[in-house]
Amino acid sequence: MSCKLVLIEGLPGAGKSTYAGWAHEILAESGLEPKLFLEGNLEHPADYDGVSCFSDQEYRRLLSENSTYASLLEQNSICRGDQYFIPYRRLREVEGIYFPDELAHRLFQNDVYELSFEQNAELIVQRWSQFAEEAARQQAIYIFECCFIQNPLTVGLVKHNVPKEAILRYVRRLEQAVRRLDPVIIYIDQENVDRTFRKAVKERPDSWSEGFIGYYTGQGYGRSRGLTGVEGTVEVLRHKRELALEIVDALQSSKLILNNTAYDPVSGKRELGKALECLVVTHPSPGY
Repeated sequence: MSCKLVLIEGLPGAGKSTYAGWAHEILAESGLEPKLFLEGNLEHPADYDGVSCFSDQEYRRLLSENSTYASLLEQNSICRGDQYFIPYRRLREVEGIYFPDELAHRLFQNDVYELSFEQNAELIVQRWSQFAEEAARQQAIYIFECCFIQNPLTVGLVKHNVPKEAILRYVRRLEQAVRRLDPVIIYIDQENVDRTFRKAVKERPDSWSEGFIGYYTGQGYGRSRGLTGVEGTVEVLRHKRELALEIVDALQSSKLILNNTAYDPVSGKRELGKALECLVVTHPSPGY
């Protein structure tokens, strides 16, 4: 067994979390040591969630302008080269620390996923490279939900509306960063995007759908086309699905597209089990 990374991808509501959970269960039953990281995990080893990034000059100014919180920020900052990372979401949600509005806004402005497309790509590729180096020395197999293709697509298409070639280059850089882990990409597809999104809206809190719709139509691709509301969000998601499938097809890693349009848990889990048995448990190294 050479694969050390299983990447579960797909649109919101496609069933990624469910399939990722099944993958963890199936691999554990096979005697492997899977480590599951779902979307939004604050301890994700290859991604940033709720983390600000400041240059050395920006960081010094931040501390100077917020002297009351300077010691706290310094204690919880991570320095990598000439950049400083502050896990503000963890501080708020785990440590129970609430910053004043002005400071909270500043931290959010410098969130890794609020930076320019180019800055985001550089930081994320660095992070994945560091993860791959550490994971290559371990026996565990990692399961990641969503962050390999969907995050670059979201920041590239939904937020900044950059050309698809730039997004593909971003994902290919991630693929190159983790090639030593012999990754397997499993894309959970939903052909009926409209039904999938409306199902997600119905099942999740209003605050989620309102924030999601605003994010998908208020900037980047959606805004450039004047899209609004649920219908506009569905249009963005349709285009995102098209690009995601193009990207999956263009990558060199082992990959499989599983159709979950029917939301059939019995056949879905059985199909995933067969795929993992072929692609992970007995998967040969591609040697590139």
